[in-house]
Amino acid sequence: MKTGMATVVKNAGSHFLLSELPAWDLFPAVLKGKLRLEAGSSTNPVAVGDRVRYECGDEISELHPALITEVLDRRNHVIRRSTNLSRRNHVIAANLDQALLVTTLYFPEIKLPFLDRQLVTCEVYGIPAVIVLNKIDLYGTEAADEVEAFCRIYRGAGYRVLVTSARTLEGVDELRELCRGRLSLLSGESGVGKSSLVKAVDPSLDPKTARISDVHLQGRHTTSLYEMYPLGCGGYMIDSPGLRGFGLVGLEKEEIAKYFPEMLRVAEGCRFIPCTHTHEPDCAVKKAVEDGTISAERYNSYLGMLEEDKKFR
Repeated sequence: MKTGMATVVKNAGSHFLLSELPAWDLFPAVLKGKLRLEAGSSTNPVAVGDRVRYECGDEISELHPALITEVLDRRNHVIRRSTNLSRRNHVIAANLDQALLVTTLYFPEIKLPFLDRQLVTCEVYGIPAVIVLNKIDLYGTEAADEVEAFCRIYRGAGYRVLVTSARTLEGVDELRELCRGRLSLLSGESGVGKSSLVKAVDPSLDPKTARISDVHLQGRHTTSLYEMYPLGCGGYMIDSPGLRGFGLVGLEKEEIAKYFPEMLRVAEGCRFIPCTHTHEPDCAVKKAVEDGTISAERYNSYLGMLEEDKKFR
């Protein structure tokens, strides 16, 4: 029996593809029963990006896959609550250098609370986040003020915002350079153009068609799977299925404001510490919202997270 260490590059639920990065030589694997039982509150004990130990026979094939025996410690991960009223969580990806949070003003219409929940999760786990405002070619000149307002909100909060179009390639060179030498997660709602951006960054890739198949993965559409791609510029990109919801995991109500960078910058000026920034007098955060230093949109997202927190208590 042979043993080794590898990285999970594709997750199809109960079956996986591994590679001993930086070599790109994929082979199938399944999960040891003990690991499935130890999943606990998570819907998936293994995520794309995880470093794992495996064992196998002399030959690995579709009918004789490797066996994942251990998941090594993660340096970070992106996690969400599976559904709005679920107590189970789902690990989206692990061991990331950055998260590229793709959104659109229209097609589909943007949901700022969804984006803000992703940003809070990245802050919690120390993952640098970049906002990618995609499909800019579809907005028209009449939307210029809305694009500027969006960028002002999030750049003012301290985030980098890239404006892109997978069709016209606007912003793609900058995105490609940002991905060079890094493991990046593309995350966002359904329809925002994540897979198209993967192909724009590296035209040799086709994330809409499964390039590698085995008896378990054949015929599956990759946008329904989590999959890592090697980039010609160096580095790797994880394409993820479109998400319909993004519930926070493991945060106490009193902690949430700490993960809004613009709130954290002014919170020391609050009369009461800790302060929920809701009803307390002489609250520096509320004052910053009133004078426009903190956007009302971000503050409303924060209030929504406080209400969401009550559902699970």
